[in-house]
Amino acid sequence: MDIERTAKDSDIWFYAKKAEMTIITKDSDFSNRILISSPPPRVIHFRVGNISMKSFHSLVSEVWNEVTELNQNYKLVVIFSDKIEAFN
Repeated sequence: MDIERTAKDSDIWFYAKKAEMTIITKDSDFSNRILISSPPPRVIHFRVGNISMKSFHSLVSEVWNEVTELNQNYKLVVIFSDKIEAFN
């Protein structure tokens, strides 16, 4: 099954859950949904606001190794411009 660009959040959620994939998003709806879904798919949530693509790429390059390590052990990894938090 492929996900269309017009897919609803619920379609993405269930696809990721079924395929054991991680959702990478700037949308807080996915982080909030973890509270009501068991077991949820893993979510990496960027909470950096509106930043330039150059700044975004720089941030991703700087933190990606730590984020992927945390993603293996936590269901939610939240990336801020100045810190990373992880939750189960």
